[in-house]
Amino acid sequence: MACDTRVSSYNTHMVNGKKVVVVMPAYHAEKTLERTVAEVPRDIADEILVVDDASGDNTVEVARQLGLRTIVHKKNLGYGGNQKTCYHAALELGAEIVVMVHPDYQYSPRLVGAMAHMIASGHYDVVLGSRILTQNAVAGGMPRYKYIANRLLTLTQNLLMGQKLSEYHTGYRAFSRPVLASLPLAKYSNDFVFDNQMICGAIGAGFRIGEISCPTRYFAEASSINFRRSVTYGLGVLRCAWQHNQWRRRSS
Repeated sequence: MACDTRVSSYNTHMVNGKKVVVVMPAYHAEKTLERTVAEVPRDIADEILVVDDASGDNTVEVARQLGLRTIVHKKNLGYGGNQKTCYHAALELGAEIVVMVHPDYQYSPRLVGAMAHMIASGHYDVVLGSRILTQNAVAGGMPRYKYIANRLLTLTQNLLMGQKLSEYHTGYRAFSRPVLASLPLAKYSNDFVFDNQMICGAIGAGFRIGEISCPTRYFAEASSINFRRSVTYGLGVLRCAWQHNQWRRRSS
């Protein structure tokens, strides 16, 4: 990979004395990156880091024009592989709180502050931006088939894992440094199921997970996965939950 070492001219703000780094795993985000960055609260984010996963568009150029620290993968590593680079780089920058925001402008970056404060409060180690806790996710634009799949998978996962989360499938997350430093991220998948492996790992390690209501936008430029990969993801999610269930049984 190649790294652009230019750093945007942010002041050091910190939340409760903790450095906050916002990471954006980018892939073909040239049309939405600037809008996303514009809504990140600059009085919260000490730095914004973009990791481009070998996009074929101008994502890297846009990121550099915005003055963001940018890491470029020479070849596509996948969504999970992108996040691994994001978190490794954020920890190297001294981040104590890391908030992942998709640069496709689907999730509201204005909630970065709320999520960071939930971590900084000491009450939570992981915070998930939940689309389901909104008043009506479907009315807000979430495709009905995605909503149904989300509900069925989440119900099954909660039953298998002994949890009460509103959803496991959001891409909007915040983590404390100890979570990212202790989970075996390198062993997790480079694909979309990486997200669920992180949650399973955090639950297994006893980290505290909080949720916050998060409105989302669904439009042409927002990222999504096709049906085949959705099925693969769903099966991977169920496998992860089942493995956790078996671990719980052996540990009890």
